[in-house]
Amino acid sequence: MSVDDPIQLPAPLRRDRIRELLDERGFVRVADISEDFGVSRVTARTDLDTLVDQGDAVRVHGGAMPVLGRGAVESPIELATATSAHAKQRIGEAAAAMVRSGQSVIVDVGSTGLALARALKARRDLSDLVVITNGLTIALELESEIPRFSVIVTGGSLRPLQHSLVDPLAGSLLGQVHADFAFIGCNGVDAEHGVTNVNLPEAEVKARMVRAAERVVVVADASKLGVRQLGRIAGLDAFDALLTDDGASPEIVASLREAGLPVTLVPLGD
Repeated sequence: MSVDDPIQLPAPLRRDRIRELLDERGFVRVADISEDFGVSRVTARTDLDTLVDQGDAVRVHGGAMPVLGRGAVESPIELATATSAHAKQRIGEAAAAMVRSGQSVIVDVGSTGLALARALKARRDLSDLVVITNGLTIALELESEIPRFSVIVTGGSLRPLQHSLVDPLAGSLLGQVHADFAFIGCNGVDAEHGVTNVNLPEAEVKARMVRAAERVVVVADASKLGVRQLGRIAGLDAFDALLTDDGASPEIVASLREAGLPVTLVPLGD
């Protein structure tokens, strides 16, 4: 249905459909509701306010997100960047410290990948670095470092929530390269289920990144450990190391190590 469609859903049915979109997308914009359902923006805001009153949504700038507890929710990258920001910064710095001049590096989309990009940018000793990414935010962060860095964007279909590029086409480039490192972000690291992600299209691209690098490092703050999500990226045996912060549960860290995954705990300090 679009604005040009003369038939409009009754409000209860429209709101049921908006609930479904919230669960599918993790974020719905007022403008999208207006366009998709052929209603005014005032009506779209009223629909979202009603869902908030019913406990099904939380209003954020420009739209709404599902409430916690309605299933796995994918946060917009702007919100994710502000969550556990210090831990992600320190993990990004630890990952950047592994990289040497002249190497090629795949940097996965996400807030921890963005922290890694900023840490690479701050390494003034690095030169002739090739960075491959499917994150537009990451590519733009590194744009100022050209030609010190070569920045390659995978291409693909744009997902606005993460500013990420996914299939079709995103995997084509990854099938033609073999990088020195791949730094993979995720929503879950579990001893039994491996490394997982809430979004299936991104999980598939991450899996291709794993296969496209000599050394593969998963970068995840402590909140991701012991968590399993819908989209499986790879088993733990596909990764050479996990970089996480020292706020991680000792029991979960022990289970990951027992499963064969080397874990580095990055100190957060004061």
